[in-house]
Amino acid sequence: MPATRTEGGTSPGGAASAAPLGILCGGGTFPLAVARSAAQSGRRVVLVAIRGFADPAVVEGAGFPVEWVHLGKVGAMLAALRRHGCREMVIVGYVFRPRLSSLRLDWKAVGMLRWFLRARRGGDGHLLSHIASFFENEGFILRGAHEVAPEILVAEGTLGRVAMTDAEREDARIGFRLLRAIDVFDVGQAAVVAERHVQAIEAAEGTDAMIARCGEMRASGRVRLPRRSGVLVKIPKPGQDRRIDLPSIGVRTVERAAEAGLAGIAVEAGGVIAAEAEAMVRVADEKGLFIVGLAE
Repeated sequence: MPATRTEGGTSPGGAASAAPLGILCGGGTFPLAVARSAAQSGRRVVLVAIRGFADPAVVEGAGFPVEWVHLGKVGAMLAALRRHGCREMVIVGYVFRPRLSSLRLDWKAVGMLRWFLRARRGGDGHLLSHIASFFENEGFILRGAHEVAPEILVAEGTLGRVAMTDAEREDARIGFRLLRAIDVFDVGQAAVVAERHVQAIEAAEGTDAMIARCGEMRASGRVRLPRRSGVLVKIPKPGQDRRIDLPSIGVRTVERAAEAGLAGIAVEAGGVIAAEAEAMVRVADEKGLFIVGLAE
Protein backbone atom coordinates (compact mmCIF):
# COMPACT_ATOMS: atom_id res chain seq x y z
CA MET A 1 0.00 0.00 0.00
CA PRO A 2 1.49 3.40 -0.89
CA ALA A 3 2.21 5.79 1.97
CA THR A 4 -0.37 8.47 2.55
CA ARG A 5 0.68 12.10 2.56
CA THR A 6 0.21 14.94 4.97
CA GLU A 7 1.10 18.60 4.62
CA GLY A 8 4.85 18.86 4.21
CA GLY A 9 5.67 15.22 3.42
CA THR A 10 5.13 11.55 4.10
CA SER A 11 2.79 10.54 6.89
CA PRO A 12 3.97 8.82 10.09
CA GLY A 13 3.30 5.52 8.35
CA GLY A 14 5.53 6.36 5.40
CA ALA A 15 9.20 5.86 4.59
CA ALA A 16 10.43 9.14 6.06
CA SER A 17 9.27 8.20 9.55
CA ALA A 18 11.23 4.94 9.39
CA ALA A 19 14.42 7.02 9.36
CA PRO A 20 15.70 8.78 12.49
CA LEU A 21 14.06 12.07 13.43
CA GLY A 22 16.58 14.89 13.53
CA ILE A 23 15.97 17.49 16.24
CA LEU A 24 17.82 20.78 15.81
CA CYS A 25 18.17 21.87 19.43
CA GLY A 26 18.26 25.43 20.67
CA GLY A 27 18.11 26.43 24.33
CA GLY A 28 15.72 25.29 27.03
CA THR A 29 14.27 21.93 28.02
CA PHE A 30 11.77 21.63 25.18
CA PRO A 31 14.09 19.82 22.72
CA LEU A 32 14.56 16.96 25.17
CA ALA A 33 10.83 16.75 25.90
CA VAL A 34 10.12 16.44 22.17
CA ALA A 35 12.88 13.85 21.78
CA ARG A 36 11.54 11.71 24.61
CA SER A 37 7.99 11.88 23.30
CA ALA A 38 9.09 10.90 19.79
CA ALA A 39 11.18 8.04 21.18
CA GLN A 40 8.23 6.76 23.23
CA SER A 41 6.21 6.53 20.02
CA GLY A 42 8.90 4.33 18.50
CA ARG A 43 10.94 6.90 16.57
CA ARG A 44 14.71 6.87 16.54
CA VAL A 45 16.01 10.32 17.44
CA VAL A 46 19.22 12.24 16.73
CA LEU A 47 19.92 15.55 18.48
CA VAL A 48 21.83 18.22 16.54
CA ALA A 49 22.66 20.69 19.30
CA ILE A 50 23.62 24.30 18.60
CA ARG A 51 26.64 25.36 20.64
CA GLY A 52 26.08 28.41 22.80
CA PHE A 53 22.32 27.78 22.99
CA ALA A 54 21.61 24.11 23.68
CA ASP A 55 22.38 23.16 27.28
CA PRO A 56 24.83 20.24 27.58
CA ALA A 57 23.13 19.25 30.84
CA VAL A 58 19.87 18.86 28.92
CA VAL A 59 20.98 17.07 25.77
CA GLU A 60 23.89 14.96 27.04
CA GLY A 61 23.23 11.77 28.93
CA ALA A 62 19.64 11.43 27.72
CA GLY A 63 20.46 8.34 25.69
CA PHE A 64 20.20 9.91 22.23
CA PRO A 65 23.00 10.38 19.69
CA VAL A 66 24.17 14.01 19.87
CA GLU A 67 26.00 16.08 17.25
CA TRP A 68 27.27 19.51 18.34
CA VAL A 69 27.46 22.28 15.72
CA HIS A 70 28.05 26.02 15.69
CA LEU A 71 25.18 28.18 14.46
CA GLY A 72 27.20 29.39 11.47
CA LYS A 73 28.26 25.89 10.39
CA VAL A 74 25.33 25.30 8.08
CA GLY A 75 27.16 22.64 6.09
CA ALA A 76 27.98 20.79 9.31
CA MET A 77 24.31 20.84 10.36
CA LEU A 78 23.23 19.32 7.07
CA ALA A 79 26.05 16.79 7.15
CA ALA A 80 25.14 15.69 10.69
CA LEU A 81 21.49 15.13 9.75
CA ARG A 82 22.43 13.22 6.59
CA ARG A 83 25.12 11.18 8.31
CA HIS A 84 22.48 9.70 10.58
CA GLY A 85 20.03 9.17 7.73
CA CYS A 86 17.49 11.77 8.92
CA ARG A 87 14.80 12.76 6.46
CA GLU A 88 12.38 14.44 8.86
CA MET A 89 13.45 17.13 11.31
CA VAL A 90 12.12 19.37 14.05
CA ILE A 91 13.51 22.75 15.08
CA VAL A 92 12.85 23.49 18.75
CA GLY A 93 14.37 25.62 21.51
CA TYR A 94 15.31 29.28 21.65
CA VAL A 95 18.06 30.86 19.54
CA PHE A 96 18.71 34.59 19.71
CA ARG A 97 19.56 36.50 16.57
CA PRO A 98 23.36 36.62 16.39
CA ARG A 99 25.54 39.33 14.93
CA LEU A 100 26.83 38.15 11.58
CA SER A 101 30.39 38.97 12.69
CA SER A 102 30.05 36.55 15.63
CA LEU A 103 29.25 33.53 13.48
CA ARG A 104 31.82 30.91 12.56
CA LEU A 105 30.79 30.44 8.97
CA ASP A 106 31.68 27.36 6.95
CA TRP A 107 31.80 27.39 3.16
CA LYS A 108 28.13 26.47 2.85
CA ALA A 109 27.19 29.43 5.04
CA VAL A 110 29.53 31.80 3.19
CA GLY A 111 27.73 30.91 -0.02
CA MET A 112 24.43 31.81 1.66
CA LEU A 113 25.38 35.31 2.84
CA ARG A 114 23.07 37.14 0.46
CA TRP A 115 20.24 34.78 1.40
CA PHE A 116 20.96 35.31 5.10
CA LEU A 117 20.95 39.11 4.78
CA ARG A 118 17.58 39.01 3.00
CA ALA A 119 16.15 36.67 5.64
CA ARG A 120 17.17 39.02 8.47
CA ARG A 121 15.29 41.98 6.99
CA GLY A 122 12.08 41.51 8.93
CA GLY A 123 10.67 40.10 12.14
CA ASP A 124 11.20 36.65 13.59
CA GLY A 125 8.36 35.16 11.58
CA HIS A 126 9.98 36.37 8.35
CA LEU A 127 13.34 34.91 9.37
CA LEU A 128 11.92 31.59 10.51
CA SER A 129 9.89 31.11 7.33
CA HIS A 130 13.12 31.49 5.36
CA ILE A 131 14.84 28.94 7.59
CA ALA A 132 11.99 26.48 7.09
CA SER A 133 12.17 26.92 3.33
CA PHE A 134 15.94 26.42 3.38
CA PHE A 135 15.77 23.01 5.05
CA GLU A 136 12.92 21.93 2.80
CA ASN A 137 14.94 22.94 -0.26
CA GLU A 138 17.76 20.78 1.10
CA GLY A 139 15.42 17.79 0.97
CA PHE A 140 14.23 17.54 4.59
CA ILE A 141 10.63 17.27 5.74
CA LEU A 142 10.12 19.85 8.47
CA ARG A 143 7.72 18.80 11.23
CA GLY A 144 6.30 20.86 14.05
CA ALA A 145 7.10 19.83 17.62
CA HIS A 146 3.35 19.41 18.14
CA GLU A 147 3.19 16.92 15.27
CA VAL A 148 5.71 14.51 16.78
CA ALA A 149 4.82 15.24 20.43
CA PRO A 150 1.17 16.41 20.53
CA GLU A 151 0.87 15.82 24.29
CA ILE A 152 3.20 18.74 25.03
CA LEU A 153 0.54 21.24 23.89
CA VAL A 154 -1.57 22.98 26.53
CA ALA A 155 -5.10 21.56 26.42
CA GLU A 156 -8.31 23.52 26.88
CA GLY A 157 -9.34 24.19 30.47
CA THR A 158 -7.76 24.96 33.83
CA LEU A 159 -4.55 23.03 34.41
CA GLY A 160 -4.21 23.37 38.18
CA ARG A 161 -6.27 24.08 41.30
CA VAL A 162 -6.50 27.85 40.80
CA ALA A 163 -9.33 29.14 38.61
CA MET A 164 -9.44 32.48 36.83
CA THR A 165 -12.17 35.01 37.56
CA ASP A 166 -14.54 36.47 35.01
CA ALA A 167 -12.54 39.72 35.09
CA GLU A 168 -9.31 37.85 34.45
CA ARG A 169 -10.94 35.98 31.59
CA GLU A 170 -11.87 39.33 30.06
CA ASP A 171 -8.24 40.47 30.43
CA ALA A 172 -7.17 37.31 28.62
CA ARG A 173 -9.63 37.99 25.79
CA ILE A 174 -8.25 41.51 25.43
CA GLY A 175 -4.74 40.06 25.21
CA PHE A 176 -5.81 37.56 22.55
CA ARG A 177 -7.43 40.30 20.45
CA LEU A 178 -4.40 42.54 20.85
CA LEU A 179 -1.88 39.92 19.75
CA ARG A 180 -3.97 38.94 16.75
CA ALA A 181 -4.37 42.59 15.73
CA ILE A 182 -0.61 43.27 15.73
CA ASP A 183 0.27 40.08 13.84
CA VAL A 184 0.94 42.14 10.71
CA PHE A 185 3.93 43.74 12.48
CA ASP A 186 5.58 40.35 13.25
CA VAL A 187 6.38 41.17 16.88
CA GLY A 188 6.09 38.99 19.98
CA GLN A 189 3.68 36.26 20.97
CA ALA A 190 2.90 37.47 24.49
CA ALA A 191 1.36 40.36 26.39
CA VAL A 192 0.33 41.26 29.93
CA VAL A 193 -3.13 42.72 30.57
CA ALA A 194 -4.33 43.88 33.98
CA GLU A 195 -7.75 45.32 34.77
CA ARG A 196 -8.46 45.75 31.04
CA HIS A 197 -5.24 47.75 30.65
CA VAL A 198 -2.39 46.54 28.42
CA GLN A 199 0.66 46.63 30.65
CA ALA A 200 3.24 45.19 28.26
CA ILE A 201 3.71 43.64 24.82
CA GLU A 202 6.55 41.24 24.09
CA ALA A 203 9.08 42.46 21.56
CA ALA A 204 12.68 41.42 20.90
CA GLU A 205 13.48 41.07 24.62
CA GLY A 206 11.51 37.84 25.01
CA THR A 207 8.81 36.76 27.46
CA ASP A 208 10.95 36.58 30.62
CA ALA A 209 12.30 40.10 30.16
CA MET A 210 8.82 41.44 29.40
CA ILE A 211 7.47 39.90 32.62
CA ALA A 212 10.41 41.34 34.57
CA ARG A 213 9.62 44.77 33.10
CA CYS A 214 6.07 44.47 34.46
CA GLY A 215 7.42 43.65 37.90
CA GLU A 216 9.80 46.61 37.80
CA MET A 217 6.99 49.01 36.88
CA ARG A 218 4.97 47.79 39.84
CA ALA A 219 7.91 47.92 42.24
CA SER A 220 8.72 51.50 41.20
CA GLY A 221 5.12 52.62 41.64
CA ARG A 222 4.76 53.52 37.99
CA VAL A 223 1.95 50.97 37.74
CA ARG A 224 -0.30 50.56 40.78
CA LEU A 225 -2.22 47.30 40.91
CA PRO A 226 -3.44 44.93 43.60
CA ARG A 227 -1.17 42.03 44.46
CA ARG A 228 -1.75 39.02 42.22
CA SER A 229 -3.43 40.85 39.37
CA GLY A 230 -2.89 40.77 35.64
CA VAL A 231 -2.76 37.98 33.08
CA LEU A 232 0.18 36.82 30.98
CA VAL A 233 -1.25 35.90 27.56
CA LYS A 234 0.59 33.79 24.96
CA ILE A 235 -0.70 32.72 21.54
CA PRO A 236 0.90 31.77 18.23
CA LYS A 237 1.01 34.52 15.67
CA PRO A 238 -2.04 33.99 13.44
CA GLY A 239 0.04 34.04 10.27
CA GLN A 240 3.01 32.00 11.45
CA ASP A 241 4.14 28.58 10.29
CA ARG A 242 3.22 26.42 13.28
CA ARG A 243 5.92 23.92 12.48
CA ILE A 244 8.47 26.32 13.90
CA ASP A 245 8.65 28.63 16.92
CA LEU A 246 5.39 27.81 18.69
CA PRO A 247 5.22 29.84 21.91
CA SER A 248 5.97 27.95 25.11
CA ILE A 249 5.50 28.17 28.87
CA GLY A 250 7.25 26.29 31.64
CA VAL A 251 8.29 26.35 35.27
CA ARG A 252 10.42 29.43 34.76
CA THR A 253 7.49 31.28 33.17
CA VAL A 254 5.34 30.59 36.23
CA GLU A 255 8.11 31.64 38.61
CA ARG A 256 8.70 34.91 36.72
CA ALA A 257 4.96 35.64 36.61
CA ALA A 258 4.69 35.10 40.36
CA GLU A 259 7.68 37.36 41.03
CA ALA A 260 6.05 40.10 38.92
CA GLY A 261 2.79 39.87 40.89
CA LEU A 262 0.64 38.44 38.10
CA ALA A 263 -2.49 36.41 38.79
CA GLY A 264 -1.94 33.78 36.14
CA ILE A 265 -1.30 32.68 32.59
CA ALA A 266 -3.79 32.23 29.74
CA VAL A 267 -2.74 30.62 26.45
CA GLU A 268 -4.36 29.46 23.26
CA ALA A 269 -5.38 25.84 23.79
CA GLY A 270 -3.56 23.61 21.34
CA GLY A 271 -1.23 26.40 20.28
CA VAL A 272 1.33 26.65 23.10
CA ILE A 273 3.95 24.16 24.27
CA ALA A 274 4.27 23.14 27.93
CA ALA A 275 7.01 20.53 28.07
CA GLU A 276 7.19 20.43 31.88
CA ALA A 277 3.46 20.44 32.45
CA GLU A 278 3.33 18.52 35.76
CA ALA A 279 6.13 20.51 37.38
CA MET A 280 4.73 23.76 35.98
CA VAL A 281 1.26 23.13 37.39
CA ARG A 282 2.71 22.12 40.76
CA VAL A 283 4.63 25.41 41.00
CA ALA A 284 1.57 27.39 39.88
CA ASP A 285 -0.55 25.77 42.59
CA GLU A 286 2.11 26.49 45.22
CA LYS A 287 2.29 30.14 44.21
CA GLY A 288 -1.46 30.61 43.75
CA LEU A 289 -1.42 31.28 40.01
CA PHE A 290 -3.85 29.94 37.44
CA ILE A 291 -2.87 28.38 34.11
CA VAL A 292 -5.68 28.17 31.57
CA GLY A 293 -5.92 27.00 27.96
CA LEU A 294 -8.60 28.97 26.11
CA ALA A 295 -10.16 27.82 22.85
CA GLU A 296 -11.16 31.33 21.78
